Amino acid sequence: MESLKFSVLLSIYYKENVIAFKECIDSIFHQNLLPNEVVLVKDGPLTEELNLVIKDYISQYPIIKIVNLEKNQGLGKALNKGLQSCTNNLIARMDTDDIAKPNRFERQIQIFKEHPEIDVCSSWIEEFEENTTNILSTKKLPETHSEIVYYAKHRCPINHPVVMYKKEAVLNVGGYEGFPEDYRLWIKMLMNGSKFYNIQESLLYFRFSKDMIKRRGGWKYAINDIKSQLSFYRMGFLSLPILLYNIGIRIIVRLVPNSLRTFIYKKCLRK
Repeated sequence: MESLKFSVLLSIYYKENVIAFKECIDSIFHQNLLPNEVVLVKDGPLTEELNLVIKDYISQYPIIKIVNLEKNQGLGKALNKGLQSCTNNLIARMDTDDIAKPNRFERQIQIFKEHPEIDVCSSWIEEFEENTTNILSTKKLPETHSEIVYYAKHRCPINHPVVMYKKEAVLNVGGYEGFPEDYRLWIKMLMNGSKFYNIQESLLYFRFSKDMIKRRGGWKYAINDIKSQLSFYRMGFLSLPILLYNIGIRIIVRLVPNSLRTFIYKKCLRK
């Protein structure tokens, strides 16, 4: 497995919590199988504290490569810049406040080694609050490519914070763009013939917060949802009945009170 080299791609901005960031980086370097490159995009100016922490990690791990952006450009554009700086074709994505389980990279590299036709490999994630002993839910996704295609007609089929993909397959469809950046990317790749697979176990702890659910509500988010669904329809990925169904469900979820939305996410959209 060590013959398959891979990069880890992260993007950080000034609001990141220092403790959460440290837990993330520590989890990367306490893996059963280590990357040979970590690309960290600074999405605009950071706080002095974050910069000091990054400087300390670079001194410990010289494989960390920094990509500096003068202004905050948002996750999608920052990741596109980072993709260009990754020297390996296999790239593991990670958010800078999540925690990878020790076998994450090992399990994913095993899939790519045994199934070279796979372009995108993700897994389940466990959502936690405050610490990893407080697991709120597990976000499970279908396993096989055909199941993933069907699932993608209604919901995002890949857990982006734990995905590993082939750089060339991502660049072949133009990388990240629009809203939501990850869901749109998966659809573009599916329509371009990329093969997908989800490992049927959790390989990452995802940091959950009530603010995250709150941000996903309101008319602004609902309108963005409608626009993205319309674009998927125009791309030829959705039929008209599925488009109308998806829009109806999303409007309801976005406009209900925050407490009810939290309940829906925890009890209906997770397991």
